[in-house]
Amino acid sequence: MLIDTHCHLDFPEFAQDRDEVISRAKEKGVGFIINIGSSLKGSQESIELSKKYDFIYATVGLHPHEADNFDSQAETTLENLVRNEKVVAIGETGLDYFKNYSKAENQKKLFISLVKLAKDLNLPLIIHSRQAQDDTLKILKEAMPIKAVVHCFSGGDDFLKKCLDLGFFISFTCNITYPKAENLRNLVKETPIDRLFLETDAPFLPPQELRGKRNEPAFVEILAGEFARIKEISVEEVAKITTENAKNFFKIT
Repeated sequence: MLIDTHCHLDFPEFAQDRDEVISRAKEKGVGFIINIGSSLKGSQESIELSKKYDFIYATVGLHPHEADNFDSQAETTLENLVRNEKVVAIGETGLDYFKNYSKAENQKKLFISLVKLAKDLNLPLIIHSRQAQDDTLKILKEAMPIKAVVHCFSGGDDFLKKCLDLGFFISFTCNITYPKAENLRNLVKETPIDRLFLETDAPFLPPQELRGKRNEPAFVEILAGEFARIKEISVEEVAKITTENAKNFFKIT
C-alpha cells in the first residue's frame, strides 16, 4: 500500500474527472490520500472530499501566497474547519520568498498563527518553505516541540540536516525523476527512510515520463520506484516503511 501524503484534488485541474482520478489511484494501490488545504475554499473542499471517500483525509491551511488576505475572520473560519474529524493536520503553511505573492511580514504572521493553532490542537504541520529556510527554522524552533513535515523539499544539505535534527519528516515529489534533479536525489539518499514520505503535489510536478501532463495520485507508484532505486531497496520496502511513517504521523488507520 502507498500513501500520497500531499495532493490538491480540489483544484480546478481535476474538475472534469476527479472521481476517475481517485479510482485510478485506488487501482494503483494508493491506500490513503491526504488532500491539502491551501486556501479557505480549498480547505473546505478538502473536507468535503474526505467525507465522500473514506480513504481520503483532509488538512486545513493557508498557503503563504494567501497571507496578504489573512485577517481575524479567516482565522476564525480556519479554527472552525479544523475541528472536523477527517482533518489530520494543519497546512500547508510556511514561507515563500521565491514568488513573494504576499509580503514577507504577512507571511510570517500567518505562519506563526497556524503553528500556534497546530500546537493548541496537537496536530502536525505541513510546511511549505521556498527560499526562506532561515526564517522558517526560526519560527519553528521558537514553537518546539512540534511535529512537522517539510513538503516538496527543495533546500540544501544544511537545511535538511537542521530539519532532521528537529525531528521533522521530509517529503519529496516526482520532480526527483527529472534529469537535472541530481541534487534532490542526493538529498533523498541522505534522508533516513524512516523519516520520508511520498507525495505527488498533484496536479503539479508530474514524473519525467509524463512531463507536460497533469500529475495525479496514481503516479506515486512511479515515485516509490525512484525511491527504491536511490535507496537500493525494494519497492515493497519503500511502500511498507513510508506508509507506516505517514500512518503514524497523521494518525490514520
